[in-house]
Amino acid sequence: MRTPKLGNMLLLHRAEAMAKPARKKMTDYRARLRAAGLRPIQIWVPDVRSARLQEEARRQSKLVSRRKSEREALDFIEATADWDSK
Repeated sequence: MRTPKLGNMLLLHRAEAMAKPARKKMTDYRARLRAAGLRPIQIWVPDVRSARLQEEARRQSKLVSRRKSEREALDFIEATADWDSK
C-alpha cells in the first residue's frame, strides 16, 4: 500500500474544503457580511402579478381619475410615463 504524498494530501484537504454544504457556505458568507458592518433585512412587497392586486389598482385608478383635484397629477403622470420610449 502506498502512503499518500504531502502534495496529494493538500489536494485532498482542499477538495474537502471546497465541498462545503450550501448551508455552511451561506453561514460563512453572512458572517463575512456582518463582519463588514452589514445586517440582513427582509422586505415584503406586493406581488404585481397578482390578479387581486391588479383589480384593486384598477379600482383605485378609476376612483382617482374621477376627482378634479387629481387631474393635474394624472396629466403629469401620463405625460411622463413614456419617457423611455421616446
